[in-house]
Amino acid sequence: MTLEPRVLQPSEWDDWYGALLSAFASEDSSQEREVYRSLTEVERSIGVWDEDRPVATAGLFSFRMAVPGGAVVPTAGVTMVSVAPTHRRRGLLRTMMRRQLDDLRAAGEEPLAVLTASEPAIYGRFGYGLATHSLSARIDTSRVALQLPAPLAAEADGLRLRQSDEAASLLAECEAVYAQVVSRRPGMLQRRPGWEREPLLDPERDREGASPLRCVVALRDGEPVAYARYAVKMCWSRTDAADGEVRLRELEALDPAGYAALWRFLWGIDLTTTIVADNRPVDDPWQHLVSNPRRCGTAVGDSLYLRPVDVGAALAARCYATPVEVVLEVEDTFCPWNTGRWRLSGDEKGAVCEPTGDAADLSLGVRELGSAYLGGTSLTALAGAGLVREERPGSGALRATAAAFADDVQPWLPHGF
Repeated sequence: MTLEPRVLQPSEWDDWYGALLSAFASEDSSQEREVYRSLTEVERSIGVWDEDRPVATAGLFSFRMAVPGGAVVPTAGVTMVSVAPTHRRRGLLRTMMRRQLDDLRAAGEEPLAVLTASEPAIYGRFGYGLATHSLSARIDTSRVALQLPAPLAAEADGLRLRQSDEAASLLAECEAVYAQVVSRRPGMLQRRPGWEREPLLDPERDREGASPLRCVVALRDGEPVAYARYAVKMCWSRTDAADGEVRLRELEALDPAGYAALWRFLWGIDLTTTIVADNRPVDDPWQHLVSNPRRCGTAVGDSLYLRPVDVGAALAARCYATPVEVVLEVEDTFCPWNTGRWRLSGDEKGAVCEPTGDAADLSLGVRELGSAYLGGTSLTALAGAGLVREERPGSGALRATAAAFADDVQPWLPHGF
């Protein structure tokens, strides 16, 4: 029996979404279901049906993502991908990945595709490379001090903090800050209407005894300059000593003073001895303000995977830290229209990337290009792994191109999709 994907119809959404939950052995709340129903772009969602039963799902979100140089580029967010256990190993996933990328190429509007992977081993064969990492931490605030430089502490003292036990009540202030920070860090997603609700999802089953989501905002002259969303889980030792946790969900700031004021607030919450943060940028500045980094329980994990849909348009959409003039020979077996030689000419103001017949300076796969695209993975490191090749050793092309691709901050995905 031939099973082919087709576009989802609005009336089929509940069954389609149910198939996704079943494949992940998951459940949802009424709030989650309502939010994701509203966010689903039905016309960009596909499924495979076996008679009247959906057995595979996949969708796309229409994002705009920050890239090096500050541009916010149209990007397809691959989402809600599943195959029922009864229909594995029939090529359904490959067929859906093929359909998505062919449709994206035909539309010609989004040069990049991104996803987060439940199983990272799956998506490399479709050209997705690991482009961002995330930092997690479990900070023992009873033994680690937050040490702010005196001028920064004084400036933080001048801010007014406003706190609410209901995170949604400060939504407008938070979104005003978030909208201004997006372009500062590659990998961040501009929030389209409706997406401001996603970070507020707070199903009780995931709280593990913690409070509902709370929020604190730092204000300067009445204007928000930073916000943090967090929950508190109260714990008590056998001796009735308080041993609670602060669970940080989000923290964004327009300047160091706002950033410092909110970390100091979190550090000082009564009856707590731990701050738990599960998704922070790898270069998060608090790491330089602690008295004992060994007691901060940090770990780094994979986050966003990226692949160029159109190599030329993707490379021309970002800027470069230093002037670059290089011919890249790209191999892309899954999207062969990208295979070939591309001349990239660019600097901090912009770039041009076009096909060329000139000899290549560097050779690499599209997966490696995706990993390096946001500036978080060095082309030199990939060359050390044998994944990028300098065609004329000693020419300096690798070093120069790696420097151009780098960015002054690490890329980061603020929330999943």
